Amino acid sequence: MNAHVQYPQVSPVVRSQLNFKLDEVPRFWFGGDPYITRMFDALSLTFPDGERYFIESVRLFRDKITDADLQQRVADFIRQEAQHGMAHDKMNQVMKEQGMPVEQFIRRLNKIFKFELKNRSAQYNIAMTAAAEHLTALMAETFFGNKSTLKDAHPYVRALLAWHAIEEMEHRDVAFDVMKQVGQVPESTRKFALAFTTLMMFGFTIYRTNIMLKYDGFSWRERLQMNMKGLPWFFGKNGTLTSMSKPYRDWFKADFHPNQHPIIAQYNVWIDTLEATGDPIQAGEAFWHAAKD
Repeated sequence: MNAHVQYPQVSPVVRSQLNFKLDEVPRFWFGGDPYITRMFDALSLTFPDGERYFIESVRLFRDKITDADLQQRVADFIRQEAQHGMAHDKMNQVMKEQGMPVEQFIRRLNKIFKFELKNRSAQYNIAMTAAAEHLTALMAETFFGNKSTLKDAHPYVRALLAWHAIEEMEHRDVAFDVMKQVGQVPESTRKFALAFTTLMMFGFTIYRTNIMLKYDGFSWRERLQMNMKGLPWFFGKNGTLTSMSKPYRDWFKADFHPNQHPIIAQYNVWIDTLEATGDPIQAGEAFWHAAKD
């Protein structure tokens, strides 16, 4: 990839009151696979409070932003993230009704994020937010880049993930631009932020996955076997997340900007289908079907 290529960016659009019918989703919605289901569920658990943290981190700099375009993008970023939090709250409620210790997880997350905002610098927090947005945008591209990746996912959850992926594409550069234009973040902090965010995000995800599997009734031996079989799907030599290692590493280049990565190829398919039908589930299916085979 030529690090100096800049692809056109799309602007954040706030979409609300989308119904994904999550209360109709089966317990193990990823093709009946408990491990992969709970890995995605564990990621979902992070989003509501994580995105509220992102909002607060960006708000720390709002009074320093003088560029009108960035001011508007920040406003739309905040509104999009608020909608994501509400949607994933609904998914978390489904998990709670399944007997998962959701409140326990959320209390710990809240404690972590409150500590970061209170005890770390504004520069640290905006760097962590920009890094997390880079990571989630790459995950969005990775999960929907090939049709086979989410072929076993329930269409309603796949639609939720597709909507989230679209909006990650739309605002992936907002926190980064705040960090670069007004954040005065040292390069060492910026680079550290992605490594630390990655370690924390996936460390806690694997931990929560195994706790939920325990609540599902699986023994420690069964959970060990599930980890041995399921982790390579994400992190193995040909794993889903391993495949994004090259664009992930671009972050560490001194002249990196998120717009050096193209937005997902079938972006307009989702936009056009939602406009035509008003149904995020149909838009999600069209988006998924338009991915590479």
